[in-house]
Parts: sequence; C-alpha cells; structure tokens
Amino acid sequence: MNKEKISRRKLMGLGGLGILGLAGHKALGQGLMCGLTPPQTEGPFYPISDQADKNNDLTIIRGATLEARGRRILIVGQVVDEQCQPVEGALVEIWQACDTGRYNHPNDPNPAELDPNFQYWGQDVTDADGRYSFRTIIPGRYPASATWLRPPHIHYKVHKRGFHELTTQMYFRGDRDNAADHILRALSHEEQERVLVDFVESGTESTLLTGEFNLTIRRVAGA
Repeated sequence: MNKEKISRRKLMGLGGLGILGLAGHKALGQGLMCGLTPPQTEGPFYPISDQADKNNDLTIIRGATLEARGRRILIVGQVVDEQCQPVEGALVEIWQACDTGRYNHPNDPNPAELDPNFQYWGQDVTDADGRYSFRTIIPGRYPASATWLRPPHIHYKVHKRGFHELTTQMYFRGDRDNAADHILRALSHEEQERVLVDFVESGTESTLLTGEFNLTIRRVAGA
C-alpha cells in the first residue's frame, strides 16, 4: 500500500479535530497552553538511522500491506509561542517504542520483539495555524531498571528557526505507572498537567483514540 502524509482534512474526518476544539484555541492559549512546555530528557533512543518513510502516519510503512500492531491513536495539537501566537513551519518530530515496548534502536537492550510494520518515528510541519498531527499507536511500557517500569510515553522534539529547540515527552493521563515514573515525577504538578493527555474515542473509526497535545516554545531573544 502506498502512503503519503495524512492530510489535515482526512485527519479531521478520522479523529474529529473539531470535537477537540482546536478551532477555539485562543481560549486555551489564555490558560496553561501559554506557559512553556516543560523540557524533558531526550532519552537514549533518539533515532540515529534515516528511513525512507518518515511522515506523520506511523501505523503503516510505505509499500507494506500490514499495519502496525497496537491500539491506534490520533494526536493533534498546536505549536504556539509565549504570547499564544501560532508558530507556522515548525518541524515536529516524534519517536517511540512499538506495542511491545521496544525501540528500533541498536542500544535498546529490551529483548521484546520489534514490529516490522511500525514506523517508530515520524515528523510533521505545522500549518499556518501552528497545527500538527500524528497517527500512531499507544507504545508499550518497558523496564528502565529492575525497579522502574516506564509508562507509555511519546518523545517530542520541536525545531523552528528563531526559537529554542524543545525536547519533551507526552504521557497518557490515568496510566497506572505514571505516579511512579521518575521522569514525570520530576516535574511540578502544573508542569505535569502540560504533558498529560486525555484520549477519547471519536470520529468514524470507533477503535481510534484521539488526544490533543499543545506545545509552547520560546523565542530566541532578539530573533
């Protein structure tokens, strides 16, 4: 199956962008969203190998006939500056583990099986309203140590000339392992609220969960 980047119009049909209220983002921007998104560690598994397919749909690889395993999700959001103004043309990257909790990275010691039909990382560029989107799966949890199980999370990196680069992580609100996660717990309660996302069933695909993750990045002084 050939695959191109998912269009904004198609994503609206799949996940119901209107339901999540991106059209009314100014109101959101007057609250938490205008506070800077807290940075978090990049972690040891940032992608180091290029790949032919790097678009914003991680659930199927171009040319493949099978889709990735796992619960499908649609992430939509808006990138803004400290004044809540949308940032157009920002490159948004995500990378994550597959359904079994393993990264496609040579340094991942997890013996879990890789999913050959999962893309593992992708990118999108924000439109004139600062909006971006990704279609992916809920990543599996995995042991960070003998006593620490990392909850499902997705890594983010946002680049835009004239702004400080942002590296952070997105979490699934209500997950049983969030409270014990050392990385998430290092944030204040207010900061945690900015990286925890609710996912709900919406749109025409009843199995697709949709969540909204907004990001605020900081301008470089004098830029």
